[in-house]
Amino acid sequence: MKRIQQGFTLIELMIVVAIIGILAAVAIPAYQDYLIRSKMSEVAAALSACKTSVAEYAAAKNAYPTNVTEAGCATTATTYVKSLAVAAGVMTATENKTGATPADCTMTLTPLGSAASITGWSGTTSCDKKYVPATFR
Repeated sequence: MKRIQQGFTLIELMIVVAIIGILAAVAIPAYQDYLIRSKMSEVAAALSACKTSVAEYAAAKNAYPTNVTEAGCATTATTYVKSLAVAAGVMTATENKTGATPADCTMTLTPLGSAASITGWSGTTSCDKKYVPATFR
């Protein structure tokens, strides 16, 4: 076998290139999914902030807020949050250009218990499950 200047054979170099190709084929899709999940965390953070406002309103008024303004949640669209809506305490955030499928998918938080005593929150989503936090799966 003829050795290349650094002391490797052509076959050894081909093996190294093949290994790098296999690693790249696995790593690139995983990295792309990671990027989408990190963008979706902004949607989850918007819901979390609104969750505090809804809980405070419910505790003070003994009723759920009927809209986003009454709840005191932010209504300004951000880079990855297209909109945030509140209806009877149920919060729904729509993603914006995160790469999640389907496009314009939503994450929803629903209060459990009564307005006087919220015992927890139930998260649902219309997004592909691999892109959302575990609380929405």
